[in-house]
Amino acid sequence: MIEVQGPPVALSSASVYPEPAAAAFEIAATLGYDGVELMVWSDRVSQDVTAVRRLVDRHGVGVTAVHAPCLAVSQRVWDADPFVRLRRSVAAAQELGARTVVVHPPFRWQRRYAEQFADEVARAGETSGVRLAVENMYPVVRGGLRTVPYAPGFDPTDTGHAHYTLDLSHTAAAGADALALLDRMGAGLVHLHLADGSGAARDEHLVPGRGGQPCAEVCERLVTDGFAEAGGTVVVEVSTRRCRTRHDRVAMLAESLLFARLHLQPTARRPDRSAARPAPTGG
Repeated sequence: MIEVQGPPVALSSASVYPEPAAAAFEIAATLGYDGVELMVWSDRVSQDVTAVRRLVDRHGVGVTAVHAPCLAVSQRVWDADPFVRLRRSVAAAQELGARTVVVHPPFRWQRRYAEQFADEVARAGETSGVRLAVENMYPVVRGGLRTVPYAPGFDPTDTGHAHYTLDLSHTAAAGADALALLDRMGAGLVHLHLADGSGAARDEHLVPGRGGQPCAEVCERLVTDGFAEAGGTVVVEVSTRRCRTRHDRVAMLAESLLFARLHLQPTARRPDRSAARPAPTGG
């Protein structure tokens, strides 16, 4: 029997906030994570490829993915133009040896970007060899009003892209069926943000297993359909910002890694993923 390896488990640098990106590499190395997803935002080191390479060399932990600066709070990082930010994210991934760039759907007020987003993502992926994995998002509820700040919506499968990131905290906040979304993403799902949510209308990023999302089942299904063989990566992206000490933060990240390893443990050779799951739709 051919031995099957589970997918790598990386740590999002967002998971150590408010500590800087450097702490993510240190903690990832200490706990035995397989890599780091670099969140590019206000942290100056996260914006500096040379500085990040030094962290990789120092701790022996590589960058498996780059999260483009597309949060509301990072709209001025690198450049005010979202096209420039996206292209710089791809360039950073290439320089760091990362296979994937995580990107959110455009905000509604980014009209030109929204109109050209699907084509830009497809073109960048074709020319760079880097997979641009579009992430599912969620509506925003304020004062009892529910609004969708993304264009054309918070579910990227409605448009159709070659590659996707499935975020389980976002499915919780959206009230979406995570397993149904996994099926719609099909073989295009190459990246998982492993977190949990209670179902409240806010992005909680709980430690997996502490909320109501089918985190274990999602992980187990990825093992059975060839996610690892297709080069997929699981990234722990939990919120530790309320932790009072480094010890508390490390404990949460260790628990999250243990959960991932447990439920991503392969048991047998599985059929090819492209046959096991539907292909993505659209362009």
